Amino acid sequence: MAASSSLFSCSIQGAMPFQKTDYKQFQCNYSDFGFKQFTRFNSMHLKHPRLFPNEKFSQSGTLCRALKIENLPTFPLGKKFQLEDVIEAQQFDRDILSAIFDVARDMEKIEKRSPGSQILKGYLMATLFYEPSTRTRLSFESAMKRLGGEVLTTENAREFSSAAKGETLEDSIRTVEGYSDIIVMRHFESGAAKRAAATAGIPVINAGDGPGQHPTQALLDVYTIEREIGKLDGIKVALVGDLANGRTVRSLAYLLARYDDVKIYFVSPDAVKMKNDIKDYLTSRKVEWEESADLMEVASKCDILYQTRIQRERFGERIDLYEAARGKYIVDRRVLEVMQKHAVVMHPLPRLDEITADVDGDPRAAYFRQAKNGLYIRMALLKLLLVGW
Repeated sequence: MAASSSLFSCSIQGAMPFQKTDYKQFQCNYSDFGFKQFTRFNSMHLKHPRLFPNEKFSQSGTLCRALKIENLPTFPLGKKFQLEDVIEAQQFDRDILSAIFDVARDMEKIEKRSPGSQILKGYLMATLFYEPSTRTRLSFESAMKRLGGEVLTTENAREFSSAAKGETLEDSIRTVEGYSDIIVMRHFESGAAKRAAATAGIPVINAGDGPGQHPTQALLDVYTIEREIGKLDGIKVALVGDLANGRTVRSLAYLLARYDDVKIYFVSPDAVKMKNDIKDYLTSRKVEWEESADLMEVASKCDILYQTRIQRERFGERIDLYEAARGKYIVDRRVLEVMQKHAVVMHPLPRLDEITADVDGDPRAAYFRQAKNGLYIRMALLKLLLVGW
C-alpha cells in the first residue's frame, strides 16, 4: 500500500532547522499550501526576509515548506497486514517486501534477547507437512515459540495423518483450523496451498507445494541478498541446477522481477531447464534473462550464485534422466576462484554433492547464514499475519 503525501520541513528561530518531519504531524494542500500546524510550535516565531514559492508562514510565525513525495509507503503500527495468506511470491510488491524486511530486522533483535518475546502468547500454529522438511518446519516452529506462541505439528501428514485413510485436503484443513490460529502447510501437489487457503478461515502459509512455489524461502532469499550484497537493484543472479522442479527458484524469480536492472542467468541440464511460464513472466516485466551452459563464465559475472540440488523425487521412474542431470554443475573451489570478491554462493538446502564441502569455509559461502535468516523472516510473517504491523 502506498500513498502520495506532502511533507514539511520547518525552521524555527533559535533552533536547528528540521530537514524532514513525519507527514502525520502536518497536513498540507500542495496547491494552496493551507496547513494544520502542530501544536508544539505555537509559541515559536521567526523572521525570514524572503519566501520561496513552496513556503508560507503560519499566524504564529512558523515557516513551513511543502515537499511533495510520491508513493510513500504507509504501514502504521497496529494496522492489519495486507495479506490474509502467504501462498505465492506474486503477492508481494516492493513496499511490502521492504516493510517485511524491517520487521525481520526487529525479529533478529528479539531472537538475540532472552527469554524472548510474548507477542504471540496465546496463539497456536499448526504445521501440516505432507513432505519431508528440516529447515522450513523447524524454523517455523522456532519462530512461533520465540514469539511466545505454541505449536501443533504433523511431520509426515501424508503417511501418518487421516490423509492415509483417504481424507481430502479440504476436510483436513477444516479440522485443523478448529485447533489452531494459523496453518503452515507443505504439500506434494502444486496448487495445494491455494486450495487450503480457499477452505480455511484462518491464515495459511505455503511452505512449499510440490514443484509449484515456496514463497517464504524466496522472501528469506531476497532478504539474504540484500544483507550480503547491500542492494537489490542492478544485481546479476545465476540460478543453477534443477530449475524445472525447483519451487525455490521459481518463487525467487518472481520476487527478483520487482527490482530494477536485474539480470538472471539460468544454468541447468537440458532435462531440468526453467519452464516457459517463468521466462514469459520475466520478459513481460522487462527483466533480462539468459540461458547458459557455461557455469564458469556465468560465475565470473554474477553477484549471486544460487545453486540447487537435482531433485530425484520429481523424476518418478525416469532414474536415467536423474542420473544424467545430477553432477553436471558443481560449485567447488575452481568456481570460487573465478567469482568476484563481493559475490556469494547461496543454496536453499539440503545439498547433496552440488556444492563441495571445501567451499563452506569461504566467507562467500552464504547458505548457512541464509538458513538462519529464514527464522527472522518467518517470525516476521507470523507476527504480521496474526497481530498486524
